[in-house]
Amino acid sequence: MATQHGLHGFHVGGRIHVRTRPTAVRADAEAKATSAVGAREAAIAALRIGTGFAFFWAFLDKTFGLGYSTPSARAWIHGGSPTKGFLASVSTGPFQSTFHAWAGKGWADWLFMLGLLGIGLALLLGVGLRIAAIAGTLLVALMWFAVFPPARHAADGSATGSVNPFVDEHVMDALALIAIAAFGTGSRLGFGEMWEKLPLVRRHRALL
Repeated sequence: MATQHGLHGFHVGGRIHVRTRPTAVRADAEAKATSAVGAREAAIAALRIGTGFAFFWAFLDKTFGLGYSTPSARAWIHGGSPTKGFLASVSTGPFQSTFHAWAGKGWADWLFMLGLLGIGLALLLGVGLRIAAIAGTLLVALMWFAVFPPARHAADGSATGSVNPFVDEHVMDALALIAIAAFGTGSRLGFGEMWEKLPLVRRHRALL
């Protein structure tokens, strides 16, 4: 059996076996790892921007009455209340009376609208993601209790139309916020890197 040794491999019995160099294997593995990290960061950044736009758009629509969920006549700038219609109509769950008492209150309107604006801008800009995640999760948790998906019937006996007793869009929003804060993709398509270098943020890492 003839054997010929070459620079990059060897020939045995009519078959060519390529000798793989350790450096080439390492470089290929590093390239694949870098590509996987880049794809993950891009996906989370897209999720961050999409979620941020959802919050920011809700603020714009309720403020100016853009005609989607809020008609112009009920816009906040025209004297409408962003919370009255939604909270006053709560008819399920253990906190009905609480939400009814909050409906239309000035402090509730301001907190709700500032929450939408702050969370939306933070996600879009890629700054303060941890605080935005905490505030956003609290906000959507309150909204989850307001619609209360576990209830199949409202207080008047009518069907609620709930299709899932636990996981609805509010839960998915909370999971998205948690993932965004955990992976911290503010520097991709955002100002996260600049934000991290601010003296205040360096002293208080909770502001990341």
